[in-house]
Amino acid sequence: MGTTLGTTTGVTVGVIGGGQLARMMIPAAVNLGIDIRVLAEQPGMSAELAASAVGDYHDLDTVAAFADTVDVITFDHEHVPQEILRALVARGVAVHPGPDALLYAQDKLLMRQRLTELGLPVPDWARVENPDELDAFLAEHGGRAVVKTARGGYDGKGVRVVAHKHEADDWFQALAEDANGGALLVEELVDFRRELAQVVARRPSGDIRSWPVVETVQRDGVCAEVVAPAPHSSGRLAEVAEQIARRVAEGIGVTGVLAVELFETTDDRLLINELAMRPHNSGHWSIDGSVTSQFEQHLRAVLDLPLGDTATREPWSIMVNVLGGPAQGSMSDRYAGAFAAHPSVKVHNYNKAPRPGRKIGHVTAVGADLDEVAYQARATAAFFQD
Repeated sequence: MGTTLGTTTGVTVGVIGGGQLARMMIPAAVNLGIDIRVLAEQPGMSAELAASAVGDYHDLDTVAAFADTVDVITFDHEHVPQEILRALVARGVAVHPGPDALLYAQDKLLMRQRLTELGLPVPDWARVENPDELDAFLAEHGGRAVVKTARGGYDGKGVRVVAHKHEADDWFQALAEDANGGALLVEELVDFRRELAQVVARRPSGDIRSWPVVETVQRDGVCAEVVAPAPHSSGRLAEVAEQIARRVAEGIGVTGVLAVELFETTDDRLLINELAMRPHNSGHWSIDGSVTSQFEQHLRAVLDLPLGDTATREPWSIMVNVLGGPAQGSMSDRYAGAFAAHPSVKVHNYNKAPRPGRKIGHVTAVGADLDEVAYQARATAAFFQD
């Protein structure tokens, strides 16, 4: 277990989940003199420096005991069961974001239903419980569609493009064997020009701050790069993206950081793809490229403190994820070469063992020339990938 970090503010923030998002909250907490404690799933995780407890977040006694040591609970992920979240609230624990909001990040069907009720732009979708219902949707949408599991998918998992009703039979079978009912989400296959993300933060008192809308580049269903701000996004596009994210945050009562992933369609619409109610990969650039990082802002928000300035420090920021990592050794083994070749680029190491496709770190370059910034970020990331 890690040691408790020193505090000058008299408040303690507890983070459930010991991954890299919790890890990146630690420097922000130290700078603000906030005591941050982490409930990690197992020893040796990314956020072990602040891991005051190790245990199963599915176990109420474990989570309640951890909550008793902090003033506010927040999250590294959205997977804590609803019954545990609601039990914490019933005990008087401040939980941000709360269960009523997190519900829509945990269940894609409920998310689509709620966003539709709020009049927000989403792809055409349906709840399907069997292959025949999927077949009917395919027939109405050009013979191809995207099928998603309602729960548990991330980084491209739980998502597949189908052209035949039997291509999701394994998922329907799993739902049948679960014996709790359930359905899959099917959506139109959106003809999009690019993917964008709008990150905002909202305090319990209602104040909201937004960063610039960014462009995200996906490879094999995983975010590979983020460009901030998104090229050619000034004016109306930026206004609409921010308006959508604000309406989501207010409509479902999000507290803390919210990321709204968007499709920019070929006919110039913005459609909501996914939601994340925590700091998000699309906001990592803000550590080095914004006046206030998403991690500091998240802490301010969950403590209901005034939110920080979200202006960019330079015209362009590009973040590149380190995916997989070195075939042998660790990221730190490559520091000498990377630092010598690209001294202006910031490297963030998540202290995770290399593994194919795994996010083990990221790099960020900032500057006035987009092409130069892109070169610096991509070339630095290449030092850590084989």
